[in-house]
Amino acid sequence: MRIRSLAILSIIAAFILSACSVNVKKNSDGSTDDKNVDIKTPFTDIHVQKDAAPQDAGLSVYPGARLKPKKGNDDSTANVNLSAFGFGLRVVVLKYESDDQPAKIQKYYQDELRKYGSVLECHTSHRGDYNANINHDSSAKLKCSGDNSGNVVELKVGSEGNQHVVAIEPQGKGTDFTLVCVHTHDKDDTI
Repeated sequence: MRIRSLAILSIIAAFILSACSVNVKKNSDGSTDDKNVDIKTPFTDIHVQKDAAPQDAGLSVYPGARLKPKKGNDDSTANVNLSAFGFGLRVVVLKYESDDQPAKIQKYYQDELRKYGSVLECHTSHRGDYNANINHDSSAKLKCSGDNSGNVVELKVGSEGNQHVVAIEPQGKGTDFTLVCVHTHDKDDTI
């Protein structure tokens, strides 16, 4: 019985892999552009773009802010689209740094985010990353996670299925901040 199961799994894997397409974009000089990758299978499409723009997140950039330099494999921007079985997920992330104090950046983004609705202010102690609660239910309300304490401020607006977040972290005499946009959709929605 075990050999039969392995044989069936092998046939399924061969079918899936034979129908898989990976496309890494080429530059005009013929070199690969590892900033854009498309993966297509009969069940899933994934598009990864490393050079996301602030417009992709639906937010403007705080005046004078700079994209954080790349650290190892950690890029400053990403725009990822995933679709499978009538469900889709789009996540855009942009990491910035500024010489200004966190309070100025927080005020700027509280005003900026209001165009999407009521802004929720959360506090956390995570460093450098934002952990999103993602729920396809567009009416699921955003909430603060943990004990809502710490020196990192997260400004959130929208719902778990369609949210904009700005995470603001004091860094020496300046500030690091991350712009995040998360959007889920089903087969009848568009991104």
